[in-house]
Amino acid sequence: MPDPAAVARLACSVMADGTGDPDLPGDDGAVDDAGDAGDAADTADAGGTDAAARAALRARLLERAPEPVRAKVAELTATAVGHLPVTDLPPPVRVVARFAPAKRARAGAGPLLAAVATTEGFAARVVTWWAEEQPQRWHPADPEPVHAAAVAVLEGREEGSELVRDVGARADAGRARAERDAALARVEKLEAEVRRLTAERDDARAAVDSAAEDRRDEIAKLRARLREQGTRVRRAEDEAAELRAARAAGEGGLRAELEELRRERDRGRDALAAAEARARRAVDELAGVRRAALDARRADDARLALLVDTVAGAAEGLRRELGLQTGEAGARPAELVGAGTATAPKPRVTDPAALDRLLALPEVHLLVDGYNVTKTGWPDLSLASQRERLVAAVAPLASRTGAETTLVFDGAGVTGVPTHSVRGVRVLFSEPGVLADDLIRSLVTAEPAGRPLVVVTSDRAVVESVRRRGAHPVPSSVLLHRLARI
Repeated sequence: MPDPAAVARLACSVMADGTGDPDLPGDDGAVDDAGDAGDAADTADAGGTDAAARAALRARLLERAPEPVRAKVAELTATAVGHLPVTDLPPPVRVVARFAPAKRARAGAGPLLAAVATTEGFAARVVTWWAEEQPQRWHPADPEPVHAAAVAVLEGREEGSELVRDVGARADAGRARAERDAALARVEKLEAEVRRLTAERDDARAAVDSAAEDRRDEIAKLRARLREQGTRVRRAEDEAAELRAARAAGEGGLRAELEELRRERDRGRDALAAAEARARRAVDELAGVRRAALDARRADDARLALLVDTVAGAAEGLRRELGLQTGEAGARPAELVGAGTATAPKPRVTDPAALDRLLALPEVHLLVDGYNVTKTGWPDLSLASQRERLVAAVAPLASRTGAETTLVFDGAGVTGVPTHSVRGVRVLFSEPGVLADDLIRSLVTAEPAGRPLVVVTSDRAVVESVRRRGAHPVPSSVLLHRLARI
């Protein structure tokens, strides 16, 4: 039969070991690790956000991360590796990429984590794939703490230290709860032993009572043994009571520590969300300003360059056509003052010869209202066949005249852009909900003032609007007659 005193001493030693476990929350080892992680975050913040600092921070966070975070990092990396080109993978990871998806994160965790920590640019490619292909899973609305910590480690963000420390604290709290449960189990085992000893004592007393008359000497021995066992039982009961008191005190301290950890986690989450919102707003505003400035600069440069070329070509063509010679005697500009009239809208072109003269102008741009022309010339064909026929018919004209040629079609109902194009002919489709007429007006407005523009359409509204903008309107029938001569 086990010695009750030895059992009680074993229970005390078990509780003493549990309270001094360096892995419990609040122990100096956990505090040192949290301090190291905080120092790593401060070092990364002082070094800037360059790639080298993020890589160094990522390696330190991955080294100190608890096992759940490391496993989540391996799982996210393994998913991305299955979709990245093999040439973008480090050599050790290429072997892992050939594993089955269900086996890749488990069997290849070592090479994957090593590549994330040491290979330059590999973690950035993994983050880029997740952000582009599955952004909802990468940054869910309410991320699970382990997932959020793994994402912060892969992205090399300073707040990863806080998230990793939070997950580590949760793991420590889980271990403490497991050890508390084990201590409770040991207490229950000791209580069962006490009950068993008490039952033996009662049995011994019964035996003493039954043999009192015949075996007095044995009765005396049994009484002494009963007294000894009673002493052991009382000692075991006292030790069990101490264990219960220690357990209650430990539970109270654990609850207080857990509550403090929750408060710190909530404060960190609020601060992180506010900082991320401010950063996103600043980045979005800066990107918008830069895009607007760049687009405006490019449009101004393109218009200015095209205008200069147009004016130079037009001047040279007029000089050749009129036979003007520099320095030749004749009328002076001052003698012609008062003979001019206000600029009138461009007249409509009514014959193919006039269209040829316009297309011979330097830097001329020919804009064609596609369906307006095709439905005039080939109304029985399908829309796709009409488009193909017009492109094939206009291509020789564009090649022969050298004019910039743009065909504009309504985009509504078009399921796909034509799979082939003709050199020298630009084909544009309006956006859904936008008419081709509006797109033609936008193209005319985008051209610099002074450039020759020829717009082929029989739509009266379009004709009037482009004439006011200085373009030459040409009826669709005139272009069709001109194409028939090719």
